[in-house]
Amino acid sequence: MLVAVLVGGCREPPRPEPDALAPAPDALEERVEVRVPEDAPGAPTVRVATYNVHRYFDAVCDSGRCAAGDFEEAPTEEAFTQQTDRIARAVLRLDSDVVLLQEVETRGCLDALQARLGALGAAYETAVHGEIGTPGSVDVAVLARWPRVATRLHRRTRLPLPDGGTTTFAREFLEVELRVRGRTVVVFAAHFRSMVGDDPARRLAEAVAARELVTASARRAPDALVVLGGDLNDTPGSPTLDALEAGGGVVRVTRGLAPAAVATYQYFGVGQALDHLHFAADAAGRDVPGTAAVVRDRLDGRAGLGDSDHAALRAEFTLGP
Repeated sequence: MLVAVLVGGCREPPRPEPDALAPAPDALEERVEVRVPEDAPGAPTVRVATYNVHRYFDAVCDSGRCAAGDFEEAPTEEAFTQQTDRIARAVLRLDSDVVLLQEVETRGCLDALQARLGALGAAYETAVHGEIGTPGSVDVAVLARWPRVATRLHRRTRLPLPDGGTTTFAREFLEVELRVRGRTVVVFAAHFRSMVGDDPARRLAEAVAARELVTASARRAPDALVVLGGDLNDTPGSPTLDALEAGGGVVRVTRGLAPAAVATYQYFGVGQALDHLHFAADAAGRDVPGTAAVVRDRLDGRAGLGDSDHAALRAEFTLGP
């Protein structure tokens, strides 16, 4: 994991940038009315997981290019149902209150997954999809057992590049505010720029912007738990992770753990930690020491979870006061 090799990452074609002349607010926000008793019972912790499910496409070919070797796949309805079941059973294994997902193509995929989880006895009340609007996109999503208060979208935010110019997040940087046992929990679901056809400057810009957005959320809600999770396509000690964690305002839950304990991806047999969970140090919530764990199908560290090429990462957090 802590090795300097190029990561295979997630294969995808170049995507068009949004219209630079269009209005680009820092965040598009949707709020909903939620009434939860402030004295709702329950343990003052929440378990959060991040899981790259790996190319979860529906049966519709949106790009018009879904042949063998093309990026987008258009599985049969039967194959889609089978993949949905495999992913749902993987999510069950995570046994988490909030699951941050990557590589979910459409809202229809997320609806199917939410329904299958319900049929298996796991009720996730909240399901939010971060669609970026390009054909055959693999997007982020949030599943939560608790009600949603607000959704904020940051995809159109212009991010300064280190050497000048601007870019955007490669996928939606999805912010979802939840009400958990009478307390506020804010989660960010991320999937930074892949290393395929690498653009490290863009990934670095994503990390800097993510740090600013997470710490800003902590300032707005200092009594909350604020968590960032996702496939960040880089390892601890890389410029990407160093930029995200600069200043100590965003803290990784796997800090101090042995490299073998946090590998979530295999590249030519070498384990690498690409999937991460962080929390905002300036908010009230904290990780519970000793709870960070990688979840995979095999104990030898050579497999992902639920037929994905990624394992999942989960941890428990204390809630705010």
